[in-house]
Amino acid sequence: MTDFAQTEIERRLTLYQVFLKLYEHHGSLLDEILQLENLSQPSLRRVKAGYVHGVVDNAVYLMTNLGDNQTQSLRQPQQIWTIGRNRNSGIYIADNHLSRRHAAIQYIDEQGFYLIDFNSTNGSFVNGNRTVRPIKLKDGDRIRLGNMTFDFFVTSTYSVLPTVAMDLLMQLVHRRNNHTVDILTYSQNRQKSLIEKPDSNLEAFRNFGIVEKLENFYDNFSSEQKSEILDRLFTTQTPSNPSQLKNWNF
Repeated sequence: MTDFAQTEIERRLTLYQVFLKLYEHHGSLLDEILQLENLSQPSLRRVKAGYVHGVVDNAVYLMTNLGDNQTQSLRQPQQIWTIGRNRNSGIYIADNHLSRRHAAIQYIDEQGFYLIDFNSTNGSFVNGNRTVRPIKLKDGDRIRLGNMTFDFFVTSTYSVLPTVAMDLLMQLVHRRNNHTVDILTYSQNRQKSLIEKPDSNLEAFRNFGIVEKLENFYDNFSSEQKSEILDRLFTTQTPSNPSQLKNWNF
């Protein structure tokens, strides 16, 4: 009986060592298999995929959801973000498979982001390969620290988009003081036109504070843009009774 128990223990140890070798050399493949398994479990479907996003803009910083499963921006003056079980780590993760000071992501000017392992017990891996020295990270790399796996992204370029057309600006969300929002819209099926005299139109709008609301909303626009908005508003068909203007939402 004792011999049988000893043999069973040795068999399990051998299987465990085989599994460790497989995970060390094919960790990314096993992670994908585990993720497919997790998708079939309803209780795990709401778990967010972990990521770290390196951003190089006017400043260099990381965006990640590893800390508390919520996205946050992390700025560090030395451009070094430590990762580990130590609460003083830049990215603190309460995982027993991580060392207290497990690894770090460092940005080097004009070179990029690097992953450095601090001789951790369970190791750091990039795309399934264990890192024994600093390794430069690329957009889309898969990183595993201990049993925690996440994707790394990097952004070093940006584009300035063209301005939004004026007719679309009239339909944007307008923030109100009570933290609610209004959608600025105007109907294109109104039957009646405004009063013929522009001065009378302007007076009617002023009586109900519409001009002031528009001016307050577009304080950041140039005078030419404000003028174009008001011209569009005055030429838009509205109810024949000016008193109905008070029902407009701005």
